[in-house]
Amino acid sequence: MKIRFYNEDTPEFKLDFNQVQYFLADLIRSENKKPDEISVIFCSDEYLLDINRKYLKHDYFTDIVTFDYCEKDKISGDIFISIDRVEENAREYRVDFYNELYRVIFHGVLHLTGYNDQSDFEKREMREKEDFYLNRFFKF
Repeated sequence: MKIRFYNEDTPEFKLDFNQVQYFLADLIRSENKKPDEISVIFCSDEYLLDINRKYLKHDYFTDIVTFDYCEKDKISGDIFISIDRVEENAREYRVDFYNELYRVIFHGVLHLTGYNDQSDFEKREMREKEDFYLNRFFKF
């Protein structure tokens, strides 16, 4: 499995990338999938807004955009995460920045494993999975 991390238009911050790789590999295997290549791109609101407009025709800020390149059970894709949104959401929900960051990273990978969040049921299911993996790996 290859997970690559990039910063685009945002300052670098501390993150244990080896730990993230371990957690994501475990998450993917727990969902009965095989990890392949994943890029996680940390960026600014403006950078992600441009991607949202250009590729999804959405004209609003979001914390994450996931591009799925999976083939059968092999999980691969690009996950763009707005650090600006993660920081703002962490303040709004009164949680630690890293708690929110991991939630969003897990959210993106859960999309790649087949979870959606369009309906109320799917949103609940996605939140339960995020909570499950946060509790599995951390004690925030």
